[in-house]
Amino acid sequence: MIHNLSGSQSIKIKPDNQVRSSERKIDPQFQSFMQEAIKETDSPSKAVTFSHHAQKRMNQHGFTLNERDMHLLEEAVETLEAKGSEQSLILYDDLALIASIKNKTVITALKSTEMNDVTNIDSAIQINGKR
Repeated sequence: MIHNLSGSQSIKIKPDNQVRSSERKIDPQFQSFMQEAIKETDSPSKAVTFSHHAQKRMNQHGFTLNERDMHLLEEAVETLEAKGSEQSLILYDDLALIASIKNKTVITALKSTEMNDVTNIDSAIQINGKR
């Protein structure tokens, strides 16, 4: 099909069913982005994240978590999620974490010896294992 624009130029337009797949170009960055998005929707993320406040508190107290610690924390969050928990206290040795289970996010962190009152939680779990 040929269209004439203002009488001087002609542009040849192919219907979509006549465009060869080799003529279609997909930006590699966009394709990578879409593949990651599909992966994320296909398998729910197990990763637990830390809020800015929780990260700051972890640093203040000198707490660091290794891969094994994160795995145990993720298992604890999965257990709490399966039981319908929403806001939980997670005790791990001398570390106390308050977490949003639905968002899989640690909201704050403190030394368990500094913990006096804990409010607005619906569950608690103790992780067995030494950091």
